[in-house]
Amino acid sequence: METTLYFGGPIVTLEEPRYAQALVERGGRIAYVGDREEAERLAGPGARRVDLEGRALLPAFLDPHSHLLACAYARLQVPLGECAGWGEIADRLSRHVQERGVQPGEWVKGTGYDQNALAEGAAPDRFCLDRACPNNPVVIQHASGHAGVFNTLALERLGALNGDCGLERDGQGELTGRGEENPFLDLLGRIPMEGLEDVLRAFQGAQEEYASHGIATAQEGLLQPVMAPVYREILRRGLLYLDVNAYVPPADYDRLRGQFAQGVSASPGTFRAAGMKIFLDGSPQGGTAWVREPYAGGGCGTSTMTDGQVLSAFRQALDRDAQLLAHCNGDRAAEQYLTLLAQAEREAGKKLCRPVMIHAQLLGLDQLERVKTLGVIPSFFVAHVYHWGEIHVKSFGLDRAGRISPAGSALAWGIPFTFHQDSPVIPPDMLETIWCACVRRTKTGRVLGAEERIPVEAALRAVTQTAALQYGLERELGTLRPGKRADFVLLSGDPLRTPPEELKKLQVERTIQRGRTIWSR
Repeated sequence: METTLYFGGPIVTLEEPRYAQALVERGGRIAYVGDREEAERLAGPGARRVDLEGRALLPAFLDPHSHLLACAYARLQVPLGECAGWGEIADRLSRHVQERGVQPGEWVKGTGYDQNALAEGAAPDRFCLDRACPNNPVVIQHASGHAGVFNTLALERLGALNGDCGLERDGQGELTGRGEENPFLDLLGRIPMEGLEDVLRAFQGAQEEYASHGIATAQEGLLQPVMAPVYREILRRGLLYLDVNAYVPPADYDRLRGQFAQGVSASPGTFRAAGMKIFLDGSPQGGTAWVREPYAGGGCGTSTMTDGQVLSAFRQALDRDAQLLAHCNGDRAAEQYLTLLAQAEREAGKKLCRPVMIHAQLLGLDQLERVKTLGVIPSFFVAHVYHWGEIHVKSFGLDRAGRISPAGSALAWGIPFTFHQDSPVIPPDMLETIWCACVRRTKTGRVLGAEERIPVEAALRAVTQTAALQYGLERELGTLRPGKRADFVLLSGDPLRTPPEELKKLQVERTIQRGRTIWSR
């Protein structure tokens, strides 16, 4: 059994004491953490020695929420995130058809546009997409994943051009091609997936991107039945080296849990159906997060599930002792979640297993006491402060926008919380997220919600120790302690001794899982 001795740099344990001089790994587990002399004795003369050369060794990051396979699909679609207007979107789609030799009738898919960044201030309509690709069905998806646009051929192909499909209509009652939330997502789910070999190649690229950001444990945030064969093939071919926790719609949970419940090994990666996932609203940058007070432009966003549907999901999770993750961006969605969770637990006479509120962007400070009482773990999308902070100021005003992702308040309440990136919404960049939580600067440099800033160590714990707790893996991962798995990230410097403003300048040098390097610079 191979033994490795790490020394020569700060080893940040996130235990007591915070630092160690050396660490011994044996057989994929941590055998010793402590002083150099004892580590040398335990490692023995035949151990492999790794001199950190001043770099910092920490627990590997855990991704508390993202969509791994969607990151792969995004690599196969036309990137629209940098587009500044409709014309640029149309040009990119048209060039894609020409340069890739896309045949008439074949689907063209784009992803990542944000109407907030477009000169027109709105998503393009179907006629713009018709002009770009007159011979192809086209769909483009908003960066949040909660909205998008179909062209006319796409609507015809999907049988949505006539009748009430729930998409937006103009003043004359004509379909614009724009849609959001359930009506858009229902149609999107009917579009054929890309070819398997293309998806598998893209998956390897997506997996490498996660590992390059120090992540050894990732999430499949919505495992739908159509995705299960892809993951089975990934596992069959031994392509998976990350550990992946998947969450399933309640209606599909029993069937898919049977396929993946035991954590099918793909040496060294594992894949398990870890629980259920529901959506209670949309996104704040898309104007569809369900809020108690209106947006500046009017409206309170979108509710995506009835009380009865949410209560049914809670009851199902309680009956099966399953974890349930609930997407809640707005404070009104959070209110629905907290009220019905309490009701379901009273009825069942027991607690839900590690309930998680995903995003919790506009979670009200008045709701935090119930969050703590119910044992809810908020997983904040704190990088919103940087990426969409100025948009939130316009949408909600400075005071409400300053309370986006209230990590400082949660910390004061003693509420465990995690941070995520919801990739592919933004890249799975943990160091940027830690920086965002500590400085809370928008793209203009404005500090948004200074009182919600948190110390570096608390931000680190949100993507290590507490992320492990969220998954029920706190005995295995999240800190450097003998007996835990040897999942590490090697950073260019020690984040605990780096000024908060400089945190995002740190680099991941190496990612190690069970003692094996899965990525290095």
